[in-house]
Amino acid sequence: WQDDFAERFPKVIATSHLFDWDRDRLTACGGLAVLDLLLAVLARDHGAELAGAVSEELVVERIREGGERQRIPLQNRLGSSHPKLTQAVLLMEANIEEPLTTDEIAQHVCVSRRQLERIFKQYLNRVPSQYYLELRLNKARQLLMQTSKSIIQIGLSCGFSSGPHFSSAYRNFFGATPRDDRNQRRSNSPFELTSTPVERG
Repeated sequence: WQDDFAERFPKVIATSHLFDWDRDRLTACGGLAVLDLLLAVLARDHGAELAGAVSEELVVERIREGGERQRIPLQNRLGSSHPKLTQAVLLMEANIEEPLTTDEIAQHVCVSRRQLERIFKQYLNRVPSQYYLELRLNKARQLLMQTSKSIIQIGLSCGFSSGPHFSSAYRNFFGATPRDDRNQRRSNSPFELTSTPVERG
């Protein structure tokens, strides 16, 4: 929900860190990052030895630093350690708004287009252009659910040349138009934030 948070609170610095420690304020991204934050507090207040003993008791493989990124390593997400595949996907993720061509990606990772297509087919069972399109569409869906940006703004920010092009690609992939999907998911989402005060008592 980082995109939604950044849009709602533009004066707050939103990071992708596991946790942040700003003076007397501590904040973690959730899940196991809270444990990382606890171990950091223990190390600061009672020493690294105690933090290490607690992490061993909790079967924590290693104590992660707060500045590490929240996202799961790409290798784990893809289920592959092929270096050219990893490089290619990182390039795609870094170029959502202005997508690269398959030839450009192949050139950047120093393989032929045919070889890149073989790697994608072998490890991801799709050609690079198909994977790239799905990546952009999933990013668009995330923005639809987490921000109030207009549908045309989201389409353009995810590399689609026009509203109709975006809507058509979205509908073909998800089976619903961006507008219908946004309305349906928001009406069903337990995480939808509201500014309406909650009455107590």
